Amino acid sequence: MKESNLSDLLNRRLSLLGANLPLLAQCLHGIERECLRVTAEGRLAQTPHPHTLGSALTNEQITTDYSESLLEFITPALADPAKVLENLEEIHRFVYTGLGDEYLWSPSMPCPLPAEEDIPIAEYGTSNIGKLKHVYRKGLALRYGRTMQCIAGIHYNFSLPEALWPLLRDAEGSQDSDRDFQSKMYIGLIRNFRRYSWLLMYLFGASPALDAGFLRGRAHQLEQFDANTLYLPYATSLRMSDLGYQSNAQAGLTPCYNDLASYTDSLRRAVATPYPAYVEVGTHKDGEWVQLNTNVLQIENEYYSNIRPKRVTYTGERPIQALVARGVQYVEVRCLDINPFLPVGIDLAQSRFLDAFLLLCALDDSPQLDNAECSQCTSNFLAVVKEGRRPGLELSRKGQAISLTDWATDLLDRIAPFADLLDLAHGGEAHGNALAQQRARVEDPSLTPSARVLASMQQHQEGFAAFSMRQSLAHAQTLRSAPLSAEQQQAFEAQARESLVAQTRLEQEEVGDFDLFVGAYQASILAIST
Repeated sequence: MKESNLSDLLNRRLSLLGANLPLLAQCLHGIERECLRVTAEGRLAQTPHPHTLGSALTNEQITTDYSESLLEFITPALADPAKVLENLEEIHRFVYTGLGDEYLWSPSMPCPLPAEEDIPIAEYGTSNIGKLKHVYRKGLALRYGRTMQCIAGIHYNFSLPEALWPLLRDAEGSQDSDRDFQSKMYIGLIRNFRRYSWLLMYLFGASPALDAGFLRGRAHQLEQFDANTLYLPYATSLRMSDLGYQSNAQAGLTPCYNDLASYTDSLRRAVATPYPAYVEVGTHKDGEWVQLNTNVLQIENEYYSNIRPKRVTYTGERPIQALVARGVQYVEVRCLDINPFLPVGIDLAQSRFLDAFLLLCALDDSPQLDNAECSQCTSNFLAVVKEGRRPGLELSRKGQAISLTDWATDLLDRIAPFADLLDLAHGGEAHGNALAQQRARVEDPSLTPSARVLASMQQHQEGFAAFSMRQSLAHAQTLRSAPLSAEQQQAFEAQARESLVAQTRLEQEEVGDFDLFVGAYQASILAIST
């Protein structure tokens, strides 16, 4: 490891971490995994959310995302990533006890889909908050189409220990309050994530192909793999390419994360600024709600980004209100594909590497992003998602061309001291081994998940849907062959029952008209004082 690779600031911060190793074992991790329910024929399940899984509104671990068929599994935030992965696997095993003859779809890109209008939008019951969640999703359908909302991903939540920030602040002589220093450092992490996240797409992108019907006849530049499959030969993640969300309304919304205030202000403006095409549609059709409002964003979560600053919210509080009131608490990484070769879509080696990567992003120099660098970050990211495995691919670093391989190697060298410190804090060599696994992928692109997907399709002479279903069946067998203990099963069943009771109670105790509820919800964002 060459010292010249590290700045004085980064070396000082590494020394501080080294002197406070127990803190590094207190980072928190949480995972959210989305996946479609499909039939034995590999078609979208048209059945309601299984009653045995509880209420999608009030079950904290098993819910739905956009569609009634799009499940979302949520782990608690824990210090040990191995425990997080165990919990995620337990959720999967429990879900399979309630799925009947349905399956969990293995990759990020969806199965062959029915007509747009036959993709069911998630239902959350008759309470005002349940109806608000449903109308929000109707608005997403109106704005972006239902097809796009069937893409699934993995969100990785990560925080550094709260006790680390005052130590860093004092060591650097900052005059900021604890809250402001912590927020500033997390926003700095996000800027560096924008600079370096193309590396995650190369290493973990797993969607180089998709079902041809997904494009609904739209023009594209993909190649034909077979009659029903489109792909790009060097793509890593078509999910994260411009085939995904196409939003003219959001085009002007590009917070470059230079501070928390400008980020929250840009989202507040978007939630309060009418967008002509949505105004033309209105909020109601034939007396029914079709979208929550006619603004650029209905709510702040509609803004689609690869990473978000987050803060746990209180009941009834909006995400922006929490950020403005109490600052950034953790980050949510949103660009990760589901690995179709893994039963739960992610493994411990990936989690360990992400921790070291995010520590580098948090503690490395993070100068402000000007428009030119912002644009360069976006171009690098898009180049890697579309052709990241192309031999000789060059990216742009500080305006200069550099090969992906050289830059990736340099980044992995800079991540290495963080992997070493994490191993010292946790004991063992797991982080170093995870880093070595990624070095191998940089040296040999055929080891990347995206290359393995295409190789498996070619080997079995099958298209995207057949490959995905084969993986889905294999994972179902793995998960069903290791049932939960009676105690674990009972705990999940109790949680499901309690969530159904909680939803019923909400609906019975509901007071107030839905239209007034929406009005108050919209007004709450305008009332935030910065």
